[in-house]
Amino acid sequence: MMSKTRIFALSMIVLMLIAFFSNPKQEQHEKIVREKAIMLLKQQAGKQNEQVVDFGIQLFGNTLIDQFMQNHVKIENYYLFSITKIQIGRQENTIGGGAFGSIWLSPKIDEKATEIAKMIKEGL
Repeated sequence: MMSKTRIFALSMIVLMLIAFFSNPKQEQHEKIVREKAIMLLKQQAGKQNEQVVDFGIQLFGNTLIDQFMQNHVKIENYYLFSITKIQIGRQENTIGGGAFGSIWLSPKIDEKATEIAKMIKEGL
């Protein structure tokens, strides 16, 4: 019969293996943040300008959002979990995390919506 310590150790190893193999990839983080950025742009534009934003995104082929992602969004992979960060000015904020095949965005991203929309529009 196995001791409780050995069962606990084996359980932790299994849990860590599951976490490692199900940690979301960088592309998954980027997709979630990109969708959220588009949603924030539409919110900032207001209901009557939503089609203009859609048209702009189609017209510019997501170039502004790609630039925003490249310059301001950073995904840090810690193998068992990952963290999504956004840089606004000189300040870096954690806006989400991923583990076990899921990605969660913090409500903090909504607090920064105006700044994020402005950065995307200005193409910074």
